[in-house]
Amino acid sequence: MTAMLTPTGVFKCLADETRARIVLLIQREQELCVCELIRALDESQPKISRHLAQLRKCGLLQDRRQGQWIYYRIHPDLDDWVVQILSTTLAANLHWLEPSQQRLTAMGDRPARCCA
Repeated sequence: MTAMLTPTGVFKCLADETRARIVLLIQREQELCVCELIRALDESQPKISRHLAQLRKCGLLQDRRQGQWIYYRIHPDLDDWVVQILSTTLAANLHWLEPSQQRLTAMGDRPARCCA
């Protein structure tokens, strides 16, 4: 699936603010579950799940199930150019993610507390 990624596809997938924030938060944290993203972005579960499905479909994210919880990470087979775009964008925009990062930190012992 990631072999079909083109610049147009990547940028279309990231053109939505919620999807861009999800990808950058996951890039920063390595892996996040749905409940963490709901809290971090202060959005509803259906909205977060819809965007996560789109990000999986376009090949940027990979998920894994652990019990009833689903965890998301950046797809490990992304081309280097896509990884570089994500890394550069994250490094240049940490301030943009700060409110979301603060909400994650406020969760305390995550993900154990929200995903137990």
